[in-house]
Amino acid sequence: MRAFLAVADELHFTRAAARLYLAQQALSRDVRRLERELGAQLFVRSTRSVVLTPEGERLVPLARRLLDAHDALRAAFATPGPLLVDVNSPGLLGERVVAHARTLAAPGAELVVRYESGLTHAAAEIHAGRLDASFGRFAGLPPALAAGLGHQPVAYERMGVVLPAGHPLAALPEVPVAALAGEEVYAGAGNARTGEWTALAEELFAPYGIALAPPAPLVVGEAEFARVMAEKRRPVLSVTGLPALAGSVLRPLVEPVPLSPVSLVWCAGRRHPGLDVLREAATALAGAESWLIRPPFAWLPTKDALIMMSPAEEAV
Repeated sequence: MRAFLAVADELHFTRAAARLYLAQQALSRDVRRLERELGAQLFVRSTRSVVLTPEGERLVPLARRLLDAHDALRAAFATPGPLLVDVNSPGLLGERVVAHARTLAAPGAELVVRYESGLTHAAAEIHAGRLDASFGRFAGLPPALAAGLGHQPVAYERMGVVLPAGHPLAALPEVPVAALAGEEVYAGAGNARTGEWTALAEELFAPYGIALAPPAPLVVGEAEFARVMAEKRRPVLSVTGLPALAGSVLRPLVEPVPLSPVSLVWCAGRRHPGLDVLREAATALAGAESWLIRPPFAWLPTKDALIMMSPAEEAV
């Protein structure tokens, strides 16, 4: 279409070819190809002149509108919008990765944080185009959600338990997993957003006969969490990096040391400068702070271990 409009404007193949920085032979070939595809003669050529046919005159305004739309589309995506990143909850590892990524200067790498609370929900949002990246347990996603997503192992987070103040286990510096037997531990059962977390809890607790607390309304906000904790007095499965919450204590779990695997997840094939710096930041922090080194006596489901395996572990 650009070749056609250049000839239509110049009515001269040599001048049109020079305008497009093409050889005249290549320009003539492109125009003939367009005529074959349209099934219409667009120019009457002679040794002295080039004249538009009625079909050529009809095509000129259509071609201009087509190329204007094409140029507008390219311009709209020349500068990418911000990368929308889910970090699950305030104070967790994802926020640190985003904060470090913001220090890495890169044109068009604006990062905007969202709090979607659960990779299962966030993965669906990524597929729908309402979110660009998230953090969480990739191995726990249903196959239909995992398909088409890229992921990068970021960290093994130690798991812990949030206990109401005054709970008998709160006096321990570390809580053996078996000590939770007889308790109903809340791990998001019934929350469709956090299915990967609930499945991890079920696999961890199964050998010890530990029951999951029944589904409950989603709690949002520190004050509401403190109220529910004081009322229900149920332990809550967590990670040890969770910020302190009023009226409760957080204790790491041991015997074994359970790990929550965290990956950075995005739509496979997505190209964005913000995603590049986010992945760079995750790699830098994981290396500097040994996030992908498993502690002694660690517990991790086999499928998570395979997905999270680092290049060094693969070599061994």
